[in-house]
Amino acid sequence: MKIAVDAMGGDYAPKVVVEGAVEAVKNNDIEILLVGDADKINKEICRIKNYPSHKIKILHTEEAIDMHDSPIASVRKKKNSSMSLGINLIKNNEADAFVSAGNTGAVVCAATLYLGLLPGIERPGIAILFPTLEDVSLVIDVGANIDPKPLHLLQYAIMAEAYYTHVLDHKGTPTVGLLNVGEEATKGPDYVKETHSLLSQTSLNFIGNVEGKEIFSGRCNIIVCDGYVGNVALKVTESVAEMLKTLLKEAMTRGILGKMGTLLLFNNLRRFRKDLDYSEYGGAPLLGVNGVVIISHGRSSAKAIKNAIRAAKTEVERKVNEKIINEVSRMSSIINPQDAPAQ
Repeated sequence: MKIAVDAMGGDYAPKVVVEGAVEAVKNNDIEILLVGDADKINKEICRIKNYPSHKIKILHTEEAIDMHDSPIASVRKKKNSSMSLGINLIKNNEADAFVSAGNTGAVVCAATLYLGLLPGIERPGIAILFPTLEDVSLVIDVGANIDPKPLHLLQYAIMAEAYYTHVLDHKGTPTVGLLNVGEEATKGPDYVKETHSLLSQTSLNFIGNVEGKEIFSGRCNIIVCDGYVGNVALKVTESVAEMLKTLLKEAMTRGILGKMGTLLLFNNLRRFRKDLDYSEYGGAPLLGVNGVVIISHGRSSAKAIKNAIRAAKTEVERKVNEKIINEVSRMSSIINPQDAPAQ
């Protein structure tokens, strides 16, 4: 299996990207294609000892899309960027997946433009894992589509169910909730109420509307929302997680009692920190495009890049896109009621 990685994407590229790629090939039967400035990539690789160098190849390009570039304009103008070339490797069957910690909007734009969408899907959605009191919840969308139609949200639910079931090895049918300001079906804007009606007609394990507090309760496996709301929820979550880590660190180092408590609770504190660490999940799958694309956080560490590559590998192996196509086809009478057979 070959996985293309945007070596120039992210705040700390190419250093952490190269380090993460090296860690990924050590314990996985994969080949990594690092796309970017060969001189800068080789400079980082030369710092690393004892790794299977035959599993890493470099595709040179000096062009890169910056974090502050306009997504659409940059993809059109920078056709030889590390991001564009990497995604085109999937299109040309030279790679099985693509990973980038670069400009999120540009990844969405480039993947949609070059790979196209899966049959029956009208908009791609970014799905991300949130830690909960029970396990993890998958929230979709967190930024790809800020002005969706009810049909798009229905498609998000179908795609998320396929991903949750086949990648996360969920036993049974995952529960699906629609993020809203209240649990009643009559609440929320019109497009949310219409989405509620559509989801209620499917065979999905739809439990109705859920409020923001349910994201972390574990009551719901999959939470569907528009990209605007999802992105706000994501950024607030990141901020709260950082605040908790800071407050916990201050409490642990405050006085002799704090230090003694830290020693006694070391293992529990380490697990707490791990549960809040986004790098454990690696990245967010861009569901709906005709290929496997993982978007990592701009501040990704080497560990996060390694885990993003692992997530891409799993998604390819489990053939998630095939499962999505089958589910969309099975629910075609709801997605496209005009195509339903006459009664």
